[in-house]
Amino acid sequence: MTSSKVEQLKRDSFGRVELVSDCYGRWIRRVACGGALPMSRAIARALLRREARALQALDGMAGVPQLVERARFVALASPDGVVPHPDDVLVRSYVDGTPLHRCTELPCDFFERLAELVRQLHARGVAHNDLHKEQNIVVGQGGAPHLIDFQLASVHSPDSRALAKRAADDLRHVAKHQRRYLRFTRVEDERWAPAAHLRLDPPRPARRRGAALVWRKTAKPLYNFVTRRVLQRRDGEERRETRGPWPVWCEPVARRN
Repeated sequence: MTSSKVEQLKRDSFGRVELVSDCYGRWIRRVACGGALPMSRAIARALLRREARALQALDGMAGVPQLVERARFVALASPDGVVPHPDDVLVRSYVDGTPLHRCTELPCDFFERLAELVRQLHARGVAHNDLHKEQNIVVGQGGAPHLIDFQLASVHSPDSRALAKRAADDLRHVAKHQRRYLRFTRVEDERWAPAAHLRLDPPRPARRRGAALVWRKTAKPLYNFVTRRVLQRRDGEERRETRGPWPVWCEPVARRN
């Protein structure tokens, strides 16, 4: 590819996320080069394969990135001058939009459409498994929802119990975002005020509520130590602060299209 520009968007313990652009368009290149931690490259490659499998299952579906043939992108050097190993590279389409935590306005039907998009994933046997992070939810140019970052996604048989459980967790996270934004987001025009909260997640059985409490009291502190202190990663990073600024509700996506 001639006259291509490679820009680093993110660097963590498992590798880099880069933006590749030229006169034909923009793409996202994930490089699973690992970091200083032992086995980090092997883990990064496993996550890369996991994302590729999920995106293959979602091929042709709107609202999610599409895999791109990586051959023409492998020979491009990263900003540090290093050309990545072919096995370390995944290339996907660029999603044009604004992460949920940075948007300044939201269509009043955004979360209903987001739930619909998540259910379409599940219909193809894919669970995202990382929807508690607002930065993985993108508000497109027309206001429609998009999903990115499928490193933790899993592919299942459509009628499996594992998919049913993880699908419920995906929708539970959508519902949590919806409740939070309905609580704090301002209504600029009463015509576009969102409807009352539509419950997307069924009540948890008592045994699951108890398991969640045990997780918060025991395993989660250890998890936070490993991810934040050892891996230098923060779950839910860039989450919109409660003090705002919050987006305003606007015309529904259905009216725009």
